[in-house]
Amino acid sequence: MTDISESTAPAASAQTSLEDVEEALKDVIDPELGVNIVDLGLLYGHRYGDDGALLLDMTLTTAACPLQDVIEEQVENALGPIVDEWRINWVWMPPWGPERITDDGRDQMRALGFNI
Repeated sequence: MTDISESTAPAASAQTSLEDVEEALKDVIDPELGVNIVDLGLLYGHRYGDDGALLLDMTLTTAACPLQDVIEEQVENALGPIVDEWRINWVWMPPWGPERITDDGRDQMRALGFNI
């Protein structure tokens, strides 16, 4: 099952680099775990489509996560100033697992009191 969320933001002047996109997405914090979605491993991939829209392949720690809307809103706030148009392709396979957490993410979780 795949859901797609999309947004059109005010026009940005040029296509933002994927590195800058990833850096901006580090401002999106998972509300339950307190770690950004990049270091948590929720961002499976990102690229620009043929239409120029940024395509984000993302997942959640669980398909039943009740905070999907909160994360989508944070993504919009992070990308709105730098990307003209973006879409989230919610990916459920492969399912997220703690092995996807980066070393920085593990350090962040330990600082928050998680034993990981």
